Amino acid sequence: MARLAKKVRQEALHNLLLASPFYTDEELAAHFGVSIQTIRLDRLELGIPEVRERIKNVARKSLDEVKSLPLEEMVGELLDIELDCSGISLLEITEEHIFSRTQIARGHHIFAQANSLAVAVIDADVVLTAAARIRYVRPVRLGERLVAKATVRETKGEQSKVRVETRVQDELVFSGTFRVFRMRDFDAQTSRKQEET
Repeated sequence: MARLAKKVRQEALHNLLLASPFYTDEELAAHFGVSIQTIRLDRLELGIPEVRERIKNVARKSLDEVKSLPLEEMVGELLDIELDCSGISLLEITEEHIFSRTQIARGHHIFAQANSLAVAVIDADVVLTAAARIRYVRPVRLGERLVAKATVRETKGEQSKVRVETRVQDELVFSGTFRVFRMRDFDAQTSRKQEET
């Protein structure tokens, strides 16, 4: 790949980070075929913060508050949510997520991120997963960042279908369609059961 002129590279960098703010300086350097130091200087000139600050900025823009589960029970960091519509979460694959021999992420962590996001986007106090149709597209490795995006596709009564696609940069690594049920009167049901015992 031929090197881009500085002004062209900076414009491309700006547009790339607007579309996907989760790239690290290392990934950007590889993408543009320049040094990490060059990317850092470009970011400074453009007033673009480092990846952790960009992630925090995205998270601050979250629109709604999750009802269906406490945030500490989510797998991954919730970055954006609009209840009964869509949500985004981020999970960085660390040593605790991988098989030590292969450095490949265990599938249940990838599934758990997608499943907890599918539950979180539903506007109800209690949401249960009834079924999931999932597909692992390729192995995920140590150090990769998983960006899961959930979209509520259909709601009929108390049941919703939520589509989740998980990517590393722009590459799809996991997809799933989750059928979830909302239980709006869970507290009333729990109270009745406690009174009966």
